[in-house]
Order: sequence, then C-alpha cells, then structure tokens
Amino acid sequence: MYQRILVALDHSPWSNYGVDLALGLAARFGARLLGIHVYAARLHDRRFRQMEPGLPERYQSQVELERLRGTHDDLITRGLALISDSYLEVMAEKCRARGLPLECQAPEGKNFEMIVRAARESQADLVVLGAWGLGRIGDKGYGSEARAGIGSVCQRTVRQTRCDVLVAKAGAPLEGGGILVGVDGSANSVGAVRKAVGLSKAFEMSLEGIAVFDPLFHKVAFQGLAGVLSAQAAQVFKFQEQEKLHDELIDDGLARIYAQDLERVSLLAQGEGVAMRTTLLAGRPHLKIAEHVEKTRPALLVVGRYGAHRSQGLDIGSVTENLLRLAETNILIVGEPGDGQAGLPELTRPVEAPLPWDPEAEARLDNVPPFARGMARKGIEDYARQHGYPRITLDVYHQARRKYGMGSNE
Repeated sequence: MYQRILVALDHSPWSNYGVDLALGLAARFGARLLGIHVYAARLHDRRFRQMEPGLPERYQSQVELERLRGTHDDLITRGLALISDSYLEVMAEKCRARGLPLECQAPEGKNFEMIVRAARESQADLVVLGAWGLGRIGDKGYGSEARAGIGSVCQRTVRQTRCDVLVAKAGAPLEGGGILVGVDGSANSVGAVRKAVGLSKAFEMSLEGIAVFDPLFHKVAFQGLAGVLSAQAAQVFKFQEQEKLHDELIDDGLARIYAQDLERVSLLAQGEGVAMRTTLLAGRPHLKIAEHVEKTRPALLVVGRYGAHRSQGLDIGSVTENLLRLAETNILIVGEPGDGQAGLPELTRPVEAPLPWDPEAEARLDNVPPFARGMARKGIEDYARQHGYPRITLDVYHQARRKYGMGSNE
C-alpha cells in the first residue's frame, strides 16, 4: 500500500510516536524509509546580528564583532548539524534493530518547506510527522496552544503536501487496535476506506465506518430567513411550506443517502475479507466524529483530504481540518483517491422505478424550488407506493402535500 515513507524528526514525543508508526508500516508493506530533520542555521545567524546593537560596549568594535560572528556561526552550524545527526541516529538504530533500510537527510532551511520539498522530490506516498514539536512545552503548552490542536509545522506541511499524511498524536500501537474511517460518498472518502481496509488487514485491526449528516443546517437557514423576509416575499417563497418540505423530505433523504454510502463501503470491505461495522449520526460532522473518537478510542482515524463539496483550489476540506485539530488519536489524511469510486459495489436490493405522473400533477412541481424538486418528487412517490397508488394523479399529489403539512399548493 505504501512504497516510500518520509518521516519528519525532531525527537519530540510525537515525532517518536511517528517513527514507531512508520517502522510498523514499512515492515508490513516493504516500504523504503527516508528520515529528515531540518535545522535553521541562517535563522540563528539573522537573530544574532539583530542582537548585536544590544551587546556590551566591549564587543562593539568591528574586530570583536567579526570574531563573535565567526564563533557563533561555527557553533551554530556544527552544533545544529550534530543535533540533526543525533535525531537521525535514533531512528537509524530502531531501523537496524528491525532490519529496515533507511536513508537520511538533514537540510538547512525552513522546516515545513524542506519537508514538503523532500516529499515531492523523493516521490513519497506517505509523510509521517508529529502533531506537535519541541515548541510545545508540557501537556498544556503556552496558554491557548493546547487548544490549537496541532503545531504550525504540522499544519503547514499537511496543507502543502498532496500525498497521504499520517499525523502522530498518540503512542498507542496500531496492532490490535481499531480504525475509524469517515464516509461521505465522495471519491476521497472511498479512497480513505480502501486505505483503512488495507491497514485493517495488515495490522489485524477492527474497522468502523462513520457517516454524519447535518439536519440542522436548513433549520438554521430558515430561522435566519424568517427574520429578514418581508410579508410579500414570505408569501411568494411560501416560507412555512418550504420549511416543512425540508424537515420531512430533505433531512430524511440525507439520512437515506448517507446510510446507502455506508452500506456500499461496507460491501467493499466485505469483498476484501474485512468486516466493517457502521455508524450513522446526525449533527455537525467534525464534532460528532471527534466525540465518537473520544468515546470509542480508535488507534487511528482515517479521512479523505477533501469531502463531497470539494471546490477547485482547495488544499484541505473543512471537516478534515477540524478533525486534525480536534480528534484525540492518530489521523491518516488520504490524498488524491486515484481510481476513486471505480469498483465500488452497487447495492443488491432492486431499485424502484419512478412512478408515472399525470401532466396536472407534474405541473404542480414547478412551484417547488429547483434545489428541492428532486426530493419532493421522491417523497410524493414514496407516499404513493405506501398507499398502493400506481401513478401520481393530481389527487394523490394533494394527499401527499397534506400529509407533509404543506397544503394543496394551489
């Protein structure tokens, strides 16, 4: 599943968690490992020169300043290089103990820029790094730092890296643990499921798929509209009818769509010999998934980089970015999905053919907003099937409208 894994090192606890995860993945999949530590000698040099005007007077002569600069540059350059070698040697020792080959890099520069460049130039298909680095002090960090969820290097690397990224937050091993994978029907989430299935098989991990739909969005939107629509606009918009339409049809329709998405990926996992249990929740997706992580304690959360509402130029989806900060477990962010939904199993139950509509009933749908028309059609046809009607007449149409509390739409 992975052929080349880049591991960012700084000897923080989270970096060390990442090393252990990367070694486990390399051992399972025969991947090549590349360790990288970035040091910033030029940054220290600039800072030292900015401090020079504040040095005591005896150091202000040009000769003394040149001597100090040379001593500082030599100590910083050699010292940081020695530190990098030490960090890389810690990983090298672990690799030797497991018989795994390792390449090493210790470039000078801006940390996240060098990591992203190394990932691109080495054609890594996975980058592993800690959620935080040495800049986080203790469990609580500096003030609001702990609430930020991830460090700045992690944040910038994730945003600018297009391959898969594994962010190490917890030291628990993958073996025998659980995987939670986010599902929303998009090609990226299907790609995430495929990776989750592969990891489940390799590490003998239990697998759970979770989908969350948001029934509150339309309610909040309609509450906002209620306060700004004029009486005339509300009459044209048929505010109360549209609100009821969303409550009865659209929210219920979303639940069915996400349930079908879960069923399809469950069949995909089953075809690979992996049992996947599924969970469907209602609410804000990132909050509900984070709460579920806290409740079930999986060893790994797997999500697609983007979701169903991806737009051009987006570097990461909002749900994934929020989970990167909120989820208290290791998180694998799956990049481009490749073949996406190719080969995704179709549901085995028969698909119901649309019912025929009389022209008079069909014309009534013109009064439903275009974005809701499909859901309204399906809801009325579901009503007709439940009551044994073979076609949608004007009378059946009115019955369905009354059933949903929306009047006759005259």
